[in-house]
Amino acid sequence: MAPALFDLLHDLARSLDTQGPIEIVSAYRAPATNEWLAQNTSGVARNSLHTRGMAADIRLPDRSLADLHEAALALGAGGVGLYGASGFVHVDIGRARHWVG
Repeated sequence: MAPALFDLLHDLARSLDTQGPIEIVSAYRAPATNEWLAQNTSGVARNSLHTRGMAADIRLPDRSLADLHEAALALGAGGVGLYGASGFVHVDIGRARHWVG
């Protein structure tokens, strides 16, 4: 896992003033696993930053997804995706961009 991703997660938790745990739904994915997911589910990038340890799908039990998403966007530190139906926010340390999945 990329150390900068842990820095991003720390900054995000700090910005939300939360003492609760960050729940990681998905982080590193082996390339074969990512390829299978890309072929069999929607919303998975074939060249995902998950395969390079540069992305995590997260939630905070004591914060709403909307609050988490807004805080991640405010950091402006990389990619941010809101996956409301799946109950998580994607954050990564790639180029700044955002989407709703």
